[in-house]
Amino acid sequence: MLSRTLLVLIIFYLSNAVDVSVKKSRVWGPGLSADFLVPVRYFYIQLVNKDGSNVTDSVGDKAVSVSIVPGNGAPLRVWTQVLDRHDGSYIARYRLYNTASDLQINVQYNGKHIASSPYRLRGNVYHETCDCPHQSAEEWAQAVGCPATYPQIQQDLQHFRSVDMTKVAKEAVERFNQRGQHSLCHYKVIANKVSRKCYGDHVGFKMFGDAILLSLSRKMFLPDFEFFLNLGDWPLEDRRPDQNPLPIFSWCGSEGTRDIVLPTYDITEATLEMMGRISLDMFSTQANTGPKWPNKTAVAFWRGRDSRQERLHLVELSLKNPGMIDARLTNMFFFPKDEKKYGELVKHISFFDFFKYKYQLNIDGTVAAYRFPYLLAGDSAIFKQESEYYEHFYKELEPNIHYIPLKHDLSDVLEKLKWAKDHDEEVQQIAQNGQQYARENLNPDDILCYHVRAFQHYAKLLKKKPKSVKDFELVQQPEEKMSCSCSKAQKTKHEEL
Repeated sequence: MLSRTLLVLIIFYLSNAVDVSVKKSRVWGPGLSADFLVPVRYFYIQLVNKDGSNVTDSVGDKAVSVSIVPGNGAPLRVWTQVLDRHDGSYIARYRLYNTASDLQINVQYNGKHIASSPYRLRGNVYHETCDCPHQSAEEWAQAVGCPATYPQIQQDLQHFRSVDMTKVAKEAVERFNQRGQHSLCHYKVIANKVSRKCYGDHVGFKMFGDAILLSLSRKMFLPDFEFFLNLGDWPLEDRRPDQNPLPIFSWCGSEGTRDIVLPTYDITEATLEMMGRISLDMFSTQANTGPKWPNKTAVAFWRGRDSRQERLHLVELSLKNPGMIDARLTNMFFFPKDEKKYGELVKHISFFDFFKYKYQLNIDGTVAAYRFPYLLAGDSAIFKQESEYYEHFYKELEPNIHYIPLKHDLSDVLEKLKWAKDHDEEVQQIAQNGQQYARENLNPDDILCYHVRAFQHYAKLLKKKPKSVKDFELVQQPEEKMSCSCSKAQKTKHEEL
């Protein structure tokens, strides 16, 4: 007679066994098209059982494989990675380091081709640093599948019926070029060349503005336009709509300002440097979400620096309620150290280790906490502080649907956590809703699409196109070590657009 332990193991195995059908399994996504010009191309794989049901658990990180070979036999430098999302689905991504032609993508499960594999990408497939624009911004947007616009862009631009950059430039420099207070750059894009003139003492963050404009101009012909980019954390334009606010692009918006919001430098850099020098990105997070929901620790987790009073209050609550909150400071720059009140500083831990906990606390720093997109991509429930600050996508989220709201002063955090422990299924659904939103709206193409649409709509408001770059510095494209295989027709197409 079988022992009770062995019987339990057999039942567990049978209930979790998979019978994968390589024909019924699905492979889809933009990375299967040569026209999908982004730094890292990607597509999705969903394993399906022979009975037609989706596989809902991991089958191991070696069972699914992807290989890429050039159809013409030419040398190919490519880094391919398959990320297991531990729910039966996978992200396959690859970064090219030289331009190739007629790629063949093999997608396999235990050595057998999945769905319609192998897939073929006809024509030239360009790598990220290849300076070979051959289509207009609109053609690129349509090929990638960008929406026509975004609600936040329309909301931000409604304050500007037309833009006279001669007046804007003079007034912006007079108002915001105050020594030691603000830093900003005046960018001009003319004939797809990027130039800038920066103001302020701390302009190092111009590298983020440079990077996105150069990346876009390598892929498409941007419209001729000029704009000011705020290099600081805080949004700048605090004039009311009836006071003729200036169009200033910023990485963060607020309810009391009129800045035009772009995706943050953090998520933009994570997009451009994916599979490069950046390890934390929207895809790597999805593959490192920790234990399954029932095995996560039912405690609210937070780590960070002392950039806001509410963070200190949170740490005090944690010390008094360790069974409810695990919140610690990693650095102190803004407030006096007081170990009796706030405990000792702790070491940084991997962001992926955050997801060992069911509940994540998203508390403002100097402005909005830029970790929010990555928290959404995990599978923990987010408790978000009410805030005047927002990123480009915040207003698409719904409280108690995608996250659990907290009062600005955190006075209800213990109450909300007690509620969460008593409503586990409901809270898990909120976590899943937030994760689904991130999977559908914060991918690399979404970040690039948002920039393109913001620049396109803004450029149409300019009274005059920029013509002179006198006293501006040309922002050079990175030195290209590999051939791009650009045709003469492609290089001269800008004159026709």
